[in-house]
Amino acid sequence: MTIESTYVENHPRSASLYERAQQALPSGVTHDARYQRPFPIYVDRAEGARKWDVDGHELVDYVMGHGALLLGHADPAVTEAAARQTARGTHYGASHEAEVRWAEEVIRLVPSAEVVRFTSSGTEATLMALRLARAASGKPAVIKFDRHFHGWHDYVISSSSYGATAPSGVPDGTLDSVLVIAPEMHVVRETVAARDDVGAIIVEASGASMGTLPLPADFLTELASYCRERGLLFMMDEVVTGFRWAPGGVQEREGITPDLTALAKILAGGFPGGAVAGRRDIMEQLSFPGADKKSKKVGHPGTFNANPVSAAAGVACLEQFGDGAHQARAEQTATTLKEGLNAELREQGLPGFAYGAASIIKVVLGGDALPEPRPYGPLDVPSDLVHAGSNPETQRLLNLGMINHGVQVFGNGLIVSAVHETRDVDRTLEAWRATLRDLRNEGHL
Repeated sequence: MTIESTYVENHPRSASLYERAQQALPSGVTHDARYQRPFPIYVDRAEGARKWDVDGHELVDYVMGHGALLLGHADPAVTEAAARQTARGTHYGASHEAEVRWAEEVIRLVPSAEVVRFTSSGTEATLMALRLARAASGKPAVIKFDRHFHGWHDYVISSSSYGATAPSGVPDGTLDSVLVIAPEMHVVRETVAARDDVGAIIVEASGASMGTLPLPADFLTELASYCRERGLLFMMDEVVTGFRWAPGGVQEREGITPDLTALAKILAGGFPGGAVAGRRDIMEQLSFPGADKKSKKVGHPGTFNANPVSAAAGVACLEQFGDGAHQARAEQTATTLKEGLNAELREQGLPGFAYGAASIIKVVLGGDALPEPRPYGPLDVPSDLVHAGSNPETQRLLNLGMINHGVQVFGNGLIVSAVHETRDVDRTLEAWRATLRDLRNEGHL
């Protein structure tokens, strides 16, 4: 049997649910990343580093809530806090103590956070950050970097992981206010010199598409310094990296102080939630005018901003951070996995390599290069092969094959949590070994 036919045979209930889903949902999914041919798996429950699909298969999980679950599925402290709050009420339509405690936890952990405003998602967080930056600078144009992903709103979707320069449904006027450039300092300088309407720069702190294309060494430091020199507002998108690279994210690890930071994912402990944090003077644009009525307010409603359940879960999650132990454990597991993935490629004589920073691993499979006898660091990968990436069909079958062998990866990589154990690593490497052989036997490698 082939990889795909095995997958279909093993997942009849997922196939049936997908048939139903296509009648009610476009392409049968609710998130673009969950689309998978011939159909996605449907999950019944999850705990720790594992989840169980509706066909009864146990999977080691490396999707980890799209990166939201550093503490794993159903962390006891988080789920207990959410359950207690649910019994007390899910939406007060009023202020509550948990939102204050949540903001205080963000300020405790994130070096640049003086004031916090909560949103419902990372996309909303970057949208609010851009609005605040434009209001503060008085300039409409913003620089973003090629293939950097900041959510799906109009201002950031161009040249993101969706790939389109002019995405369908986005007005040309909106695109004209966002300058998409390569993440190179000389290009930044040239672009700013050629325009007098640039007021801010936003960057995905992990590098493009959750670290798929790593940033050059010292780029963030140089970019932050340049923004200070030129009076440009510097925005770091730490939706992925916040609380994962370190308790205070990349900015703590690299010693960088952005003007604004976008947060989500781990922020709410696996529940919906995002935030913008940063300089008080910029964030105070959200405040209501004083008696003199001279200041202008940036508006920001939002029915589920700082929802009590998300706030309770977020506090319970963030309270466990501070000493960096969870982050260090996840990173060490990821390092062990990278070493094992690359070792198996060498053993089978197959082209490709695993790389990545902190607890996120990326994989390029195929191409011309064999991995060197060491794990690749985030900045020394063969850039031409990273840009080329894996053949899409090879990538698709890799995902199916890994599921066939009891592991679910996330697109072109693996997101590691603090609760992945040695047994999970061992099972993952067994699945990797078997899937590589399946791909080679079918002529895809």
